[in-house]
Amino acid sequence: MDAEISPDDVHELLETDEEVRIVDIRPEAAFERGHIPDSENIPFHALADRIELLDGAERIVTVCPHGKSSVQAARLISSYEGVPDDARVESMAGGLDEWEYELAQSDADEDEVAEGPDAPF
Repeated sequence: MDAEISPDDVHELLETDEEVRIVDIRPEAAFERGHIPDSENIPFHALADRIELLDGAERIVTVCPHGKSSVQAARLISSYEGVPDDARVESMAGGLDEWEYELAQSDADEDEVAEGPDAPF
């Protein structure tokens, strides 16, 4: 893992169309209720089995609710041989608790989304 990155810096990366993979490690139901636009969902419990989806990525930012689990996810991704040695792998500091921008919602039918609190995570 290279470092933590602020939510403002993540937003700026997305606004300037920088090539970055935002990996939201929350469970699928939480991701569907609200997530950073253009992020992808690889739940933490499935990360080791699906890590090959990140093969060749040059910059990866991991995201979780509070910025704690995403640090562990970033470390796991950094150690993966499919991610280039010069790739930048960061955790979003403070997690979605600190994200002050609009969240996207999945296009899934509301009946398919698991019941849960109205919070985005």
